[in-house]
Amino acid sequence: MSFGEPEGYDGDARPRPLGRRGASQAVAAAVCLVLGLGLISGAVTGSWLVGDSGAEGSPSSFAAAGSLWHSVPVDQLFPPTVQGRGAGPGGADRTWTRIAVAPDSGCKDAFDPLLRKALAPVGCERLLRATYTDATESYVTTVGLLFTTADAPGMTALANRFRKERLDRRSDLMPLPYAAKGTPAAGFGAPQRASWTVSVLTEAPVVVYAVSGWADGRIVDDPQPAGDAVEADATTAAAQAGLGNEAQGLADRVERDFRRNVRSASEQPS
Repeated sequence: MSFGEPEGYDGDARPRPLGRRGASQAVAAAVCLVLGLGLISGAVTGSWLVGDSGAEGSPSSFAAAGSLWHSVPVDQLFPPTVQGRGAGPGGADRTWTRIAVAPDSGCKDAFDPLLRKALAPVGCERLLRATYTDATESYVTTVGLLFTTADAPGMTALANRFRKERLDRRSDLMPLPYAAKGTPAAGFGAPQRASWTVSVLTEAPVVVYAVSGWADGRIVDDPQPAGDAVEADATTAAAQAGLGNEAQGLADRVERDFRRNVRSASEQPS
């Protein structure tokens, strides 16, 4: 037994085989395919330029990113003032002011033991940190740039592990804040951590993180990852206060500035 081609109907309601196309249809389909492939490849090529964290960077930009800790002024990595349009709860604007910059250092004693173990596969070249406060000095947020010794496959492997195992959601893997004496962050220690975010880049040997808390030094019993705290139905104290927005918003903008610095460094003639 054999089956014929399925039939459809043309503009005059006459039956026609669905499997047959006119020459014009075939040409149109081919053109669409070429255009589609061009758009896809263009999107992949341009994703680093617009700041998509999942994009694969070129070898030159990856290498340039790894050297920025000693070649770019601190004011470019951690600007004295950071504008966060739409970064607050409900799309409110935020302005963060830098109140302390930690001396660049290694990673010894910079992370809790479990987070240090999770990050160990990519190594530690240098750690840069700065602490900011909001316009009302009600909240404090430490943002960090961990420059690793890993290659691109190593960063991709760590990013995949963080995503699959949801390590960025575990409260026992929160980053530590940087508290500076004589600032609103003087009492910002481990017990004061309220919300946090950790982003493992795959196109640069860098891990970006931020951790936020109240400036009055209150202890937090129920910290919540920023990704959950920014949800509309989140009801924890950290979420209601907008501390998830503080951590996520500041980390996002420092990461964007970092990408611009990488692009500028990789475009400079060697």
